[in-house]
Amino acid sequence: MRKHFLLLMITAVSLTTQAQTKGVKIGYIDMEYILQNVPDYTEAKNQLEQKAQKWKQEIEVKKNDIVKLKDALKTEEILLTKELIAERQEEIKFLETELYDYQQKRFGPNGDLIIQKAVLVKPIQDQVFTAVQDISEAQKYDFIFDKSSDLTMLFAAKRFDISDRVVRVITRAQKREQMTKKQLKLEEAKEYKENLESDNPALAERQKALDERKAAREKMMTDRKAAADEKKKAAEEKRKQVLADKAAKKNGTVPANNNKPADSTVTTVPDAKQKAADAKAKTLEDRKKVLEERRKKILEDREAAKKAKADKLK
Repeated sequence: MRKHFLLLMITAVSLTTQAQTKGVKIGYIDMEYILQNVPDYTEAKNQLEQKAQKWKQEIEVKKNDIVKLKDALKTEEILLTKELIAERQEEIKFLETELYDYQQKRFGPNGDLIIQKAVLVKPIQDQVFTAVQDISEAQKYDFIFDKSSDLTMLFAAKRFDISDRVVRVITRAQKREQMTKKQLKLEEAKEYKENLESDNPALAERQKALDERKAAREKMMTDRKAAADEKKKAAEEKRKQVLADKAAKKNGTVPANNNKPADSTVTTVPDAKQKAADAKAKTLEDRKKVLEERRKKILEDREAAKKAKADKLK
């Protein structure tokens, strides 16, 4: 432990010295987290756990058999000769040795469980190392550590964790084999955008604000279109009614809807106007809300930039 701590301190001092002369980009991964989020590893791990459970059940059966033999010997010991007692004891000892050997074979330091776990993890580790190298070259990282290794990390800021990026690289590499060229381009663009947001949280916040404004604009346009369609529908109904009244007057017949209240045909347009006015008021309210959120976000970004600048000066 002391050796690892000293190594970590030496590394930290070395990185600090280099950081004073040039910008050093450092990241880290959590291998345990990555393994838990890779589908292939999770499925294989579940199969291995089922095997281990079966081995445990076999061990329990052997233990119960030995306990039964011991109880039987204890009960019948008075009736047995010394030779039979010795024979029974020898049989029990043999079964206990056999049980111990089986436990070591399955769960010992060099047992089947450890070996199969190593075989299971090895391909995923190779993929992780390849993904880390690709990310390091693409994003210009100088150092990348493994948080779950023996090298103790006293502190690690979450923004330097690239574990999720490694998981995305591994899972996308499996999907790319079944993608078309167009799908590959879209996937690469999406991955590039996600990487930018991971490296720059402020950029991610700005993108989120842009998406919210876009959604508000789309909602406003939808409300306007709905109001216009309603107004158009009301005008069309009024026109049809006017034509029907003219035709009835010309033919000397009573209009089909003559039994309705006198103002039933003229109330549609005011209703449509009221709906249009309400929609317009709602649109203005939404726009005002979006502008207020934008203003608040700009002030927050300014405060964050001032704070970052102050921290940097410190």
